[in-house]
Amino acid sequence: MKKTENKMFNKNKFYIIRANRAGVFMGKIAFIEGTTIGVTSLRRLYYWNGALDVSQLAKQGVTKAGSCKFSEQLDSSDLSVVTELVEFHPMTEKAVTSLNSVQAWKS
Repeated sequence: MKKTENKMFNKNKFYIIRANRAGVFMGKIAFIEGTTIGVTSLRRLYYWNGALDVSQLAKQGVTKAGSCKFSEQLDSSDLSVVTELVEFHPMTEKAVTSLNSVQAWKS
């Protein structure tokens, strides 16, 4: 498959991204090629509390930021590649603010 045209996503906007077996991420989409997606400013959302699913994460964020487990966010210059894309949803400003309020989880 060819790279998807920019009409499907805005490179300056954050998205919630779900990939088969890789999990759920927050980031900015750089490209989509088939079921492979390139993401900058990537953050893995390992565990969340206060949202039912990825759609609610994208629209409202979380209500219990203190009990979420998110990785540190990579820089905008870091390109991560995730395979087996299942779905992605544009995030509202409210959701971005909410998810950014979650401190990076460290075990």
